[in-house]
Amino acid sequence: MSRIILITGANRGIGRGLAAQFAADGETVLLSARNGDAAAQAAAEIGGDVHPIQLDATDQASIDVAVKQIEATHGRLDVLVNNVGGVFDYAQQASNADLGVVQEALNINLFSTWRVTQALLPLLRKAQGARIVNVSSEAASLERMGAGTPAYSASKAALNALTRSLAAELAGDGIIVHSASPGWTATDLGGEGGRPIAEGTASIKHVVNLPVGAGTGGFYQDQQILPW
Repeated sequence: MSRIILITGANRGIGRGLAAQFAADGETVLLSARNGDAAAQAAAEIGGDVHPIQLDATDQASIDVAVKQIEATHGRLDVLVNNVGGVFDYAQQASNADLGVVQEALNINLFSTWRVTQALLPLLRKAQGARIVNVSSEAASLERMGAGTPAYSASKAALNALTRSLAAELAGDGIIVHSASPGWTATDLGGEGGRPIAEGTASIKHVVNLPVGAGTGGFYQDQQILPW
């Protein structure tokens, strides 16, 4: 039986690439995007068992509608990939950062994931061996963190903290939670110079497919554990 996998922000970039890879594997993919038409177009272009879902991760009402749709159609959720993210504040330093940009980064990179995860936990609890993978960044590693992109780095580090907290809480429910970094990837968000999308998506897919014996609460990139 194929898994039911929801990927947020999957109409383009890494999310879309990941959706295509899982569809090629015969999985049931719920491809979500803020714009329903964009989700439908991406799902049609990918083909296979891919279903568009309109889901704005910043809007609780939109999330609630999507959850009801998934419950009515599928009754459970095996994998949640929280892929929505953004805000690269390349020109900022922590000492003089625009805190409005920092707040925006936290809203997109932390609170959107938190909001979606809370809403979908009842459906994840209905699955056997469900898992949550939060798409993070190597820029979130406190050990490696430098002076650049303070809003992005801090918000992704906060996302990693959420991963750890959820992993500890949900272990008793049999739900595995990890963070996964795709590395610098050439997408609309990542810009030119990054590696091919297929390599970034493979880094995340590896984490989705980790065996139960790998535990929970990890932070991975390219099959390697990253330092928190």
